Amino acid sequence: MNRKSALRTLIVYAVLIAIAIYAITMLDSTQIKEMSYTELMGKIEEQDVQTIELTTDRLTANVTLKDEENVTRVVDIPSATTFLEVVQDRVAAGEFELTVAEETFMEAMAPYIPNILLLVGTLFILMFVLRKTNDSNSKAMDFGRSRAQKIDKNSPKKVTFADVAGLEEEKEELKEEVEFLKNPKKYIDMGARIPKGILLVGGPGTGKTLLAKAVAGEANVPFFSISGSDFVEMFVGVGASRVRDMFKEAKANSPCIIFIDEIDAVGRHRGAGLGGGHDEREQTLNQLLVEMDGFATHESIIVMAATNRPDILDPALLRPGRFDRQIVVGKPDVKAREEILKLHAKNKPFVQGTDFKVVAKNTAGFSGADLENMVNEAALLAARKDKKTIDINDVEEAMVKVMMGPEKKSKVISEKEKKLTAYHEAGHAVVARCLPNHDDIHEISIIPRGMAGGYTMYKPNEDKSYASKSEMKEHIVSLLGGRVAEQLVLDDISTGASNDIERATKIAREMVTKYGMSEKLGPICFGGTEEEVFLGRDMATHSRDYSESTAAQIDTEIKEIVMNAYTSAERILKENIEKLHKVAKKLLDNEKISGEEFEAIFKE
Repeated sequence: MNRKSALRTLIVYAVLIAIAIYAITMLDSTQIKEMSYTELMGKIEEQDVQTIELTTDRLTANVTLKDEENVTRVVDIPSATTFLEVVQDRVAAGEFELTVAEETFMEAMAPYIPNILLLVGTLFILMFVLRKTNDSNSKAMDFGRSRAQKIDKNSPKKVTFADVAGLEEEKEELKEEVEFLKNPKKYIDMGARIPKGILLVGGPGTGKTLLAKAVAGEANVPFFSISGSDFVEMFVGVGASRVRDMFKEAKANSPCIIFIDEIDAVGRHRGAGLGGGHDEREQTLNQLLVEMDGFATHESIIVMAATNRPDILDPALLRPGRFDRQIVVGKPDVKAREEILKLHAKNKPFVQGTDFKVVAKNTAGFSGADLENMVNEAALLAARKDKKTIDINDVEEAMVKVMMGPEKKSKVISEKEKKLTAYHEAGHAVVARCLPNHDDIHEISIIPRGMAGGYTMYKPNEDKSYASKSEMKEHIVSLLGGRVAEQLVLDDISTGASNDIERATKIAREMVTKYGMSEKLGPICFGGTEEEVFLGRDMATHSRDYSESTAAQIDTEIKEIVMNAYTSAERILKENIEKLHKVAKKLLDNEKISGEEFEAIFKE
């Protein structure tokens, strides 16, 4: 029971007792009246007194007269000693009964009760203040305690390598760590030093945290999970204290695994940023470096960390003895995507014989988290339609929803805008279809999704790790196909192509300045990366490292690449103007065209 509930209960009890006392008093039929001392002595002389009771303080007497029933007279006694001497003979003669009330314990203590209550109240207040002070001190000390969440080896949420699909090479690398945690003597006898730290590098949603949990689950050891930002607080020294407490707790539970997610929040290069200096984050990093491989070494504790920015980590954190290994967790290939889809579809009612190989081919570039989200969206769409099973159409619709956002079918669009969008998207599709190295068309739609008024979705023919110069040029041509179609058919242009132009210009700039694909400027990289500014080592290093004349040449080269692409798109659309009109008309009629329908129109 908390303090407020106890106080309310006490007040209720006090009110009930007061009501009971008042009721008893009201039920008592005895009347109390006053009488003077002279009148009392007269009644004694007349032998009209039945009983006299002296109170405990002997200052008053309760008198009962013979001719009055249920009436008690209260008389003030000037001197109890004198009164007793006067009436003792009459009492002895039996004229009336005289009694002296004995003092009870409560009556004896009555004069001291105020002082006792004052003392008790003072002690209560003192204890309350001391308790509050202790609570404040304990909360202040909690700042320095580790925020790591412990997943016990017997936890029902344990993850194993069977729950990780697609990352075969990464799992092979980590199996050695599992073997060490299970049987460290085997490696110690060989004089081998097991890697103390493993850095998992990869983009968001690729499965870094899942891999770390799987290592702990396979080794059947406790798993401590914490985020890099949980170390840093506004109070100086808190982060370093949390690091010490975390390793102390891990040592008590060794062998175990410590997993630090987003370690770049605390492990960033020291001296970085405009502030520089010895701030709280650097103190935390220093303590982490000492705990991992300083004077305070910990056996049978493996530290795993995840980041998607290994380039900004402090070099001392990446040296051998700390994070000995870096395992790159990339996006899954077509085979891995198929395995991931099957894993996530295991507990969902998919139609018998669903071919996940086709879905895997159409989802190039998806991470593991994207695929899981897509399967979940497919289940939600099927449930929304009151279906009992999930089919391939639900998966296709979920894929488009994940990439482009939900459809906005209720949005009111004028016929003019609808026609412009239809020709714009048809222009993209027709140009892409006529380019030899471009991906096939998967779907065309003029129904708004997300921020887009319409879209043309491509189906990758194969997974690609690199992009060639011809492919990048063709990509620019297809991006400009929408703007060219507007110009040719409607003799006007709109703002709808702004994103296409931005992307085309970016690709052209990267071809010239980053990839050395310029025919005039040659294989030279112009301009630094933005990472130096992010690190804050030197703001001046991000200044342009080429001359004004070179900058003019770069601008000219970029413009030439984009304009050549525009000319190519214009030539393709003029040669296939009838197909452009057919695709646009089909879009205006149906609002959406599949890849097969588009191919049929194009081959007519």
